[in-house]
Amino acid sequence: MKKFVSAAITAILALSLTACGSGSTASTSASSSAASSASGKAQNIVIGISPDYPPFDDLTTSGELTGFDYDMGEWLFNWLDENGYNYTHEWKQMSFDTIISGIQADQVDLGISGFTYDKDRKVLFSDTYYESGQVALVAADSKITSTDELKGANIGCQLGTTGETVAESLSPDHTTAVEDMGIAVETLKSGGYDAVIMDIAVAKNYEATGSFKMLDGVLQDESTHIIAKEGNTELMDAINKALAAFKASDDYKTLTSKYGLEAAE
Repeated sequence: MKKFVSAAITAILALSLTACGSGSTASTSASSSAASSASGKAQNIVIGISPDYPPFDDLTTSGELTGFDYDMGEWLFNWLDENGYNYTHEWKQMSFDTIISGIQADQVDLGISGFTYDKDRKVLFSDTYYESGQVALVAADSKITSTDELKGANIGCQLGTTGETVAESLSPDHTTAVEDMGIAVETLKSGGYDAVIMDIAVAKNYEATGSFKMLDGVLQDESTHIIAKEGNTELMDAINKALAAFKASDDYKTLTSKYGLEAAE
């Protein structure tokens, strides 16, 4: 695996956050602002994340946030700091299905947690940072060999995700949505579900354990974005500038490689 090539990433990793236990507890980053506003006070940006969706969002064995989204978020705010934006930031662990409502209620400012574009989500979407799709994961010894066999099957998914929409289209009367993807996968492993719908990269991550297999065929193509409250264009404009710099950097390819992802064009 390559080492990070920029001093920015080195600094970020050195300042790795210790994530708080669970729920709505936040952990504050060590980010500082390079510029000061008229009041001399930086704007603190609270970022909602659901660390149950590896390789995008996860926790280490010691409870620290990890994953592509977390590392990317740290890179983005380091870039904003270096380029004169007056922001500090902190990460707030939440269940995935509460992040959007938290944004709408001004409890969090951004969602960086593998959000795919959905016109029904009443939020502001950033430019794309990853392109993927929804697939079906089954047990390694499952007799199901095709997505065509999922109609009427017992399907699990994560609540509030586009995977839930896909699952319901396949088996509307036998779809179960849970808050934690890890619980859905454990239920699949124990035989409670015939399949679980999830992102390609997440499915590959579970398939690598040897306990599961991913069925051929993408059920729905998707793009992945950072989200903010509708109308919060000033913050989103800054995020998009940072995203453009990130995707043009060597660190983008390094991070996608680190987490087994493919860089978006």
